[in-house]
Amino acid sequence: MEMLSSKSKAARSRADTVALSLFLISALLVLWIAIRHGGSWPGYSDMTQSLPHPIAWLRWVLGDISEVAFYKHELASLGLLAGAYLAWWASTRNKAWQGFSICYGSGVWPWLVTSSLLGLLLSNLLWGWSVTAQTWQPTFAAFVSLPAAMVLMFGGGWKVAINGAVLGALLVTPMCLLIVNFVCVPLGLPVVIGNVLGMALGSVVAFVLCRHVPSLVRSDYLAPTRPAPVKPPTYGVVWSARRVLADFSEAPFFGNEWASLGLIAGVLLAYALNPASPAYGSGLVLPLLGAQALTSALGVLIWRQQWIKRGWFPTYVPLVSVVPAAVLSLGGSWMVVGSSALLGALIAPPLACAIAARLPAHFHPYIGNVISMALSTLLVVRWWAG
Repeated sequence: MEMLSSKSKAARSRADTVALSLFLISALLVLWIAIRHGGSWPGYSDMTQSLPHPIAWLRWVLGDISEVAFYKHELASLGLLAGAYLAWWASTRNKAWQGFSICYGSGVWPWLVTSSLLGLLLSNLLWGWSVTAQTWQPTFAAFVSLPAAMVLMFGGGWKVAINGAVLGALLVTPMCLLIVNFVCVPLGLPVVIGNVLGMALGSVVAFVLCRHVPSLVRSDYLAPTRPAPVKPPTYGVVWSARRVLADFSEAPFFGNEWASLGLIAGVLLAYALNPASPAYGSGLVLPLLGAQALTSALGVLIWRQQWIKRGWFPTYVPLVSVVPAAVLSLGGSWMVVGSSALLGALIAPPLACAIAARLPAHFHPYIGNVISMALSTLLVVRWWAG
């Protein structure tokens, strides 16, 4: 037991060193960019017009990390990763302030984020050629889909992490590219529909492959044990507020308040430095954030009994699909914000739960969530169009 404990401490120490080094490099890079632009920050159009310059590509790839929340900004991405690391650090030491256990208390966050980042890098290496100054492409898709789901299903270790990343880049990203460019764009549909359908279809193929070739995901990795919560949640006002906050980082499978705070702080800092930089330069960061918080709050309130009964319920689904699609395409008026938030909260979570419950056992339930994102977004968009 002492040997296992010392190995665990050594692994944490190495992870701490790597994380600190990356954060210092990121801080220096952020400072350098800010100084180069006189204390401001280059806009979204500056980045796309500068492609394929290496700095523009670096900004694009980093922005992919926060793309799932429709922020597409390197500061939001760095904030998300910094907050998630803080949550993981606190969980390994069983701190009382750790919030909801990151990655659902699985203990595999380091492997999950490693696989997701590898999938993101591979996707950009393989498919980055499709991005131009005039053409957005879903190169972010692997970061919030199959690689993380495979780690959660099959455990950590290099075999699962690398195979998840490779399958994400080879199956999920090109599927998203095909649906976005040959279905959504010609039909004038929100591209989020193509993104999430591509994630679902690519993941289905991958999980079928893993079932028939189990050696792809066979691992002897043992997740560290996690102490049980001292007391069950009360599901009161404080819990509800924390749950709304955690929903902001649920899509990358973090589901933690600190990760969400980092994400939100990063996008607000980006907006303060240059309103034309985050959220594709739309200037709609504030109504977008308000609508996302509102739809999660309504979902947590409406489906509170489902949270109590199941222990988890996908109230985050409209936050990363219906609401941002409506706000970014229709504007940030109160009518758009309120109606999309309410409709999303009413439709998307139970639909996701119903679909996930009917999936085969060898599919990760997140597939039901992303299918719900596509269907509920389509329903709300059609309602507005009608």
